[in-house]
Amino acid sequence: MLALLRIISVFFYFLLINILLVLICLCRPFHRDNVHLAGKLYSSTCRLLGLKLEVRIAPEAQRGGPYIFIANHQNSYDIFTICAAALKGTVTVGKKSLKWIPIFGQVYWLSGNIMIDRKNSGRAMDTLKNTVNKMGKRKLSVWFFPEGTRSYGRGLLPFKSGAFRIAKLAKRPVIIVAASNLENKIKLNRWDNGTLIIDVGKPYELDDSRTTREWTEYFHQVMQDKIAQLDSEVAASNR
Repeated sequence: MLALLRIISVFFYFLLINILLVLICLCRPFHRDNVHLAGKLYSSTCRLLGLKLEVRIAPEAQRGGPYIFIANHQNSYDIFTICAAALKGTVTVGKKSLKWIPIFGQVYWLSGNIMIDRKNSGRAMDTLKNTVNKMGKRKLSVWFFPEGTRSYGRGLLPFKSGAFRIAKLAKRPVIIVAASNLENKIKLNRWDNGTLIIDVGKPYELDDSRTTREWTEYFHQVMQDKIAQLDSEVAASNR
């Protein structure tokens, strides 16, 4: 019974949020803070899911910028969880096909997110180069999921190098956004689904001491270590 009530309540609450966001985005299309607002509203759904979010933001991440944010991508619940860490002036990079999803797709587009055609690598790179120009002109930070897909319990997948190429091209620091394990965390028939910790770290400058591939591997290891630390903290709090 609890699971059924949750599914119904989340469906209508999510629909209401998207209708509200459509209206807001129509009033201020492509505004630099639309993604931040959407993240706050979407993450409020966690209350209905019985999940407590603990978002930690390094003071350095709230100063300066723009930044390249890289985050781990676990499953479909990410839309309700890690989005809570999207700071003001941040947009995401997503598949062009997302805009065809009813209501949500229109919100995603009107929020000012960057949509790329992954099937056409040349066009995708042109889009990302234009992103560098937008970062400079509008002082936008850009959020990537460098794994390129959801991990679904397989651990942190290998990173694609696009985010780090952009960071070097734009000469902007990288910030790691790491969330503790979400796989099998949410049980719809369980009242209390515990705590998820999301950590927004300090900026890392990319110098010439490493190649882009080496930086990609470096950040993969740093994020993996951070996730392990957060998982340990969650496990300790549950004892």
